[in-house]
Amino acid sequence: MNRLFVALKIPDNVIEEIIFHRNAAFPGYEKFKWEPIENIHITLRFIGEVKTEMIEPIAKELCFIEEFDSLICKLTRFSFFYINDQPKVLNLGVQTDRKIYELVEKINNRLEKLLIAPDKKRFIPHITLKRMKGNEGGYFVNQFTSYYLPKINFEIYEAALIESKLLAVASEYTVIKNYLLR
Repeated sequence: MNRLFVALKIPDNVIEEIIFHRNAAFPGYEKFKWEPIENIHITLRFIGEVKTEMIEPIAKELCFIEEFDSLICKLTRFSFFYINDQPKVLNLGVQTDRKIYELVEKINNRLEKLLIAPDKKRFIPHITLKRMKGNEGGYFVNQFTSYYLPKINFEIYEAALIESKLLAVASEYTVIKNYLLR
């Protein structure tokens, strides 16, 4: 089985800015395990486990992505996703135009044609920076939620179908197919 997702690729210069501000928000950043720099992206749709013979049809079905224009984005602020009142994921909010929601809806519709169950979660554009282990503490959360993030605008020109292998240390990503936006 292959664990797949569809993502927007963040330009390298923007990733550098994200890391700079992540480190500035929490001076003791080196004490913690972060998402690897090469894994920073915006997930459009987590597909999940599929059989190997489904990879090529999925990749072909998603070629429509290249009909979409590039996306103008803005980083908004650091925040957390919570489960049972506990912070579980440190993320960076992303604001963009409504086209992104149309793109996500079309991805979902195309995958349903291949009998891939629809995603039940509401799409929230974000960049995952850290999966919380529970040892970070309130100071960690406060440092990020109170950090002033300057205006960072950028354009995304590329999406990808990616395979994710869960390893003991981190997830390993392999790009199956890139899709260039117009």
